[in-house]
Amino acid sequence: MRQSSITKTFTIAAVAVVALGLAPAAKGDDKGCSSASLAGTFSRRDTGTILMAPVAAGVGPIAVVGTFTFDGSGNVTGATVSSQNGNIVRGTQTGTYTVNPDCTGTITVQPPGGHAAHYSFVMDDSENGFQYICTDSGPISIVYTGTARRQFPLTDWRR
Repeated sequence: MRQSSITKTFTIAAVAVVALGLAPAAKGDDKGCSSASLAGTFSRRDTGTILMAPVAAGVGPIAVVGTFTFDGSGNVTGATVSSQNGNIVRGTQTGTYTVNPDCTGTITVQPPGGHAAHYSFVMDDSENGFQYICTDSGPISIVYTGTARRQFPLTDWRR
């Protein structure tokens, strides 16, 4: 009988340790972020290198400044000015985005008549900014990273 009580005690203790160990991990994955976390306009700055493109003029260093404007429901628009291997290009794009509860996510944007660009990101600074990397490969191969900062506070009418 004593052996049975000891076995039950150890079993209960083991289950408690596992349950208590999993609770912080589960909570750590959910940081409360959602599509609404990105609502507003963010200024962006990107740099990188286009390694392979359908046209030779597009290969080389690239630098971009512009904006991403998120509607809080998964849609994004943007405007950019870029220097692609020394050629200045102005553009706009529209697309979609997702935000995971752990404050990571993806953005897909496409300029009129151009190739879609795909990004993975992680939010920082209390949802006031994010770091991102272009994940495109194939006919267009890019090594490309950027940062984005909230342009206006959430309470500002201009956001």
